[in-house]
Amino acid sequence: MISQTYVTRREVVGNSFARNRNTIRHTKRSLGSISQIIIIGMLTLIFALIYVAEGTKATSFDYELSSVESEITEMTAKLEDLSVEKARLTSVATAKNSTVAAAMENATVTGYVAE
Repeated sequence: MISQTYVTRREVVGNSFARNRNTIRHTKRSLGSISQIIIIGMLTLIFALIYVAEGTKATSFDYELSSVESEITEMTAKLEDLSVEKARLTSVATAKNSTVAAAMENATVTGYVAE
């Protein structure tokens, strides 16, 4: 039910007020139940879209993080391989320059034992 209120406008006639002239009827306007349901549905839809958008951002950051972690793992494996290669080359150079290795004779094949 729509409630109605009446308000009067008073005009100044001379020095006195004229009463009950230009009576105006005001009706209070409010949203209907269907309009309220539609507005609540739209707000829910907007919040759901925002939630999904933020969730996909987190997923994309997770994919970026996993790719960076795989790169770190590959680089660590290469570093270990290079450190082994460095140790091997360092030991070969040290063996060539040592006095003990210089005093050794070269190995030759002298023969095979046959039975």
